[in-house]
Amino acid sequence: MKPIRKAVIPAAGFGTRFLPATKSLPKEMLPIVDKPVIQYIVQEAVASGIEEFVLITGSNKRAIEDHFDYNFELEYQLQSAGREDLFDMVRAISDMAKFIYVRQKEQLGNGHAVLCARTVIAPDEPFVVLWGDDFIDAKPPRVQQLVDTHNRHKASVLSVIRTSNPEDTLRYGFVDGDEVEPGLFKVNRIVEKPGPEHAPSDIAVVSGFVLGPEIFQALDEVRPGAGGEIWLTDAVNHLLRTHDVYAKVIENGRYYDCGNKLEYLKANIDFGLRRPDLGPGLMSYLEQIVDAHRNKS
Repeated sequence: MKPIRKAVIPAAGFGTRFLPATKSLPKEMLPIVDKPVIQYIVQEAVASGIEEFVLITGSNKRAIEDHFDYNFELEYQLQSAGREDLFDMVRAISDMAKFIYVRQKEQLGNGHAVLCARTVIAPDEPFVVLWGDDFIDAKPPRVQQLVDTHNRHKASVLSVIRTSNPEDTLRYGFVDGDEVEPGLFKVNRIVEKPGPEHAPSDIAVVSGFVLGPEIFQALDEVRPGAGGEIWLTDAVNHLLRTHDVYAKVIENGRYYDCGNKLEYLKANIDFGLRRPDLGPGLMSYLEQIVDAHRNKS
C-alpha cells in the first residue's frame, strides 16, 4: 500500500438545509467567521500530510474551484495597495495543495460521489474521505489520528465520536463493535440512524474515513439503499464481509456539523471567541444577551 496522500471531498449536494443562502452559494463555502468551512477541512488535511484533493462537485459549485484557484486581479490590487499581508494570505490558499475536480452529473448518493473518484485513485492507494460541511477540530488533527490508526492496523478506519444525545441517533450511523484498545473499536456493523431505542452503542460515525481501494468494489456490488441511492455506510457494511474495519474515537476534539444551522452558529461563536481581534467584543456582547434574557425572565 502507498502512503496516504489523497483526500476525496464529496461536495456536489444542493445544501437544501441552508436555503435560500445556498441557492447560489455552495454550502461548503459558508463562512465560519471569515473562512469557508471547506478551507478549514483542507487545511487540517494538509497539516496531516495530504497533498492532493479530489473534489466531487456539481454544476453549482464553481465558487469552490475559484476559491482554491489564483485570483490575479485581486492579487494585483492587494500588491498595488501595499497589502502584502492579505496578498500572502490569499496566495497561500491556492498554493497549499493540488486540486482535482470531478463532476458528479447525477445526485445518486454519497457512495456514488466517492465512486466518482475511482479514476484518480491508484489500485493500491488508500485515501481519506472527508465531508465538505463538517469537521472535528482536534489536536493532533482528526485526519492525522485516522492515518496513524490506518498505518498501525493496515485497515479502513472510521472517524467516530461518543454521544449520549438521543437526537444524534436520528442523524448518524452508530457502531456495533468490540473495543480492542481504549477509543478504538473493531467494527462488526454500522447501524444507520437507528433511533434512541435501537442504537447499538454511543459511538457515532461522523466526519471522515480512511479507506482502501477495495471500497470501490464494495460500492459496485452494494445495492441502492434509502431513496434508491448508493450510500457509503452500506458499502462499508458490505466491505466488512471480507475486510477488517476500525472505528477511531477522535481525541481532544470538538465536532462541528456545519450542515446543521444551530451547530453552524455555534461554530461561528466558538471560532470567533478564539480570535484576539474579535473574542473580547463578542464575549461582551454574549454576556449582554444572557443578562437581557435573565432580566426578561
